[in-house]
Amino acid sequence: MTVAAKQAQLIEDLGVIEDQQERLAAVVDRARRRPAFPEAAKTDAHRVNGCISAVWVAGELRDGGMHFQFEADSPLVKGLVALLVDLYEGGTPADVLATEPTLLDELGINRDLTPTRRNGLAAVRTHIQTIARSALG
Repeated sequence: MTVAAKQAQLIEDLGVIEDQQERLAAVVDRARRRPAFPEAAKTDAHRVNGCISAVWVAGELRDGGMHFQFEADSPLVKGLVALLVDLYEGGTPADVLATEPTLLDELGINRDLTPTRRNGLAAVRTHIQTIARSALG
């Protein structure tokens, strides 16, 4: 599945939740089911610069697709990062680089975030792009 198709599916799946607070709660809940991020991977190389919360994202290219792990010290931030990671998980590096996360606007998530959180999410997106760019060689 392409990243664009996955984005459309995520928008459809989360869009059925009409109440914005319930939608954010669902986003946070998605992150709780993710595997733990290894403590040894909490390095400066994986730390996302530009986030007030502590956020780490690591990624690698396997079998033609990007695979990511992440951690954040805030449940809300962890949920938002999980949404971005779920969007890009399995996509080719080129697809990851080419697809902007419009789901944040389309689901009304950006509207309810502080400017600081929006800037932090943009930093996570940039970090994911850097990982994908590195995978291209």
